[in-house]
Amino acid sequence: MKPIIGLEIHIQLKTKRKMFCDCKNDPEEKLPNINICPICLGHPGTLPYPNKKAIEMVLKVGRALNCRFHFLSKFDRKNYFYPDLPKGYQISQYDLPLCFQGFLKIGAKKIRIRRIHLEEDTARAIHFKDKSLIDFNRAGIPLMELVTEPDLESSLEAKKFCQELQLILRYLGVSEASMEKGQMRCEVNISLKPETKKEASKFKVSNYKVEIKNLNSFKAVEEAIEYEIKRQKEAIEKRKKLVQETRGWDAKLKKTFSQRFKETEADYRYFPEPDLPFIDLNNFELERIFSEIGELPQLKRERFKKEYPKLTSQEIEILVKEKEGADFFEAAVSEAKLILKKANSLEIEKTVFNLIFPHLKTLIEEAKGSFKELNLKPKELGKLAASLYQNQIDSFIAKRILKKMFHLEGDFEDLISQELSSKISDDTQIYNLAQKIIKENQAAVNDFLSGKEKALNFLVGKMMAETKGKIDPKKAQEVFKKIIQK
Repeated sequence: MKPIIGLEIHIQLKTKRKMFCDCKNDPEEKLPNINICPICLGHPGTLPYPNKKAIEMVLKVGRALNCRFHFLSKFDRKNYFYPDLPKGYQISQYDLPLCFQGFLKIGAKKIRIRRIHLEEDTARAIHFKDKSLIDFNRAGIPLMELVTEPDLESSLEAKKFCQELQLILRYLGVSEASMEKGQMRCEVNISLKPETKKEASKFKVSNYKVEIKNLNSFKAVEEAIEYEIKRQKEAIEKRKKLVQETRGWDAKLKKTFSQRFKETEADYRYFPEPDLPFIDLNNFELERIFSEIGELPQLKRERFKKEYPKLTSQEIEILVKEKEGADFFEAAVSEAKLILKKANSLEIEKTVFNLIFPHLKTLIEEAKGSFKELNLKPKELGKLAASLYQNQIDSFIAKRILKKMFHLEGDFEDLISQELSSKISDDTQIYNLAQKIIKENQAAVNDFLSGKEKALNFLVGKMMAETKGKIDPKKAQEVFKKIIQK
């Protein structure tokens, strides 16, 4: 049986104010019911007015995802009752979404995008054992909904689509799209169809679609689809009829559960929002809006492969996923190349990458910071990389200098001068230390004698650790070889 999978993805947009009022858009506000007003609470007689910035954000996403645009669009009322919906209806878009007929490539495959539209978020229900409370801070936050065509055929494809979409949203600066924080919420529509004539004749499959609601992690998307494929396949094989329904996902039990029979469009009684005018895209500065898009993830991947041929696909992916880190990397590589001024600097990107990932990245994480807040300048890291590349210093010293530069304990010139002046160059001292390490690590010596070259690196590493990198590793290697060969 062949899985037929489509996605509906909701993304909270990173605007300063809500969609139809001037209340602050802060989905992480801890105090309940602070960022509210009569408009987002749905009080009678209030009039909404649209957030132009939110519309511009959706247009950017549409262009990035190869969409067409309805130049005359509108808002509609989607009618349903639920405690977290203060007006008893949601202002959304129905037949004239802002964006339609786009696509996103996942590998070589195009996943078609049916529509991208704009709406308002609901309030947040907080459930206790004996009661439920409503926090209206989230009510009215600009919410972008993206709906794909049912082009996905596996849980892995669905996960990769969500991950790439999240990356694009972050590059565009329209949302952090954190699934864990609820800024990006995914719903999966899934059914199974016979793949061969033999299956079609053997199993009569009804026309149905199961929706899995509110998946809040990439792992949940993948696991819920895997479970549902298995559940539906078993039901079909047992000649059970599958119905159109909405199901939830139990992350602990790793299984879906039935919630209600799925609504149809007619149940929502859509009609044009009478309190809002049509959206005429001719009134928007489209050229300016689209010029702000910049380089997107796939273009960056392709450029990095050409410009930095020594980086692996995995290393390029690390850079692409860390946009600010990639910008820092490129600036540092440029600085290092200016210092080296030679064709043999072609591999300097590898040295720069290895200093940033994992060493600089680890320092940033320990400080609970980010590349945006980094005080260390790319120029300084470029100098450090050039010295390491030319073997003026070893990796032990480089890591120590990097840590000091990160904590603003001095500039590169002063720090490298201090390190080089403290180098151990006394032959007798190095010889005695090497003998001590050999006695303590006889197994490594035997491995080296039996032809395992890496054992020598182990011994050198022991010496570097004991002296905190104050001995030239090449010198240490020579001394170890002389002693062992005797």
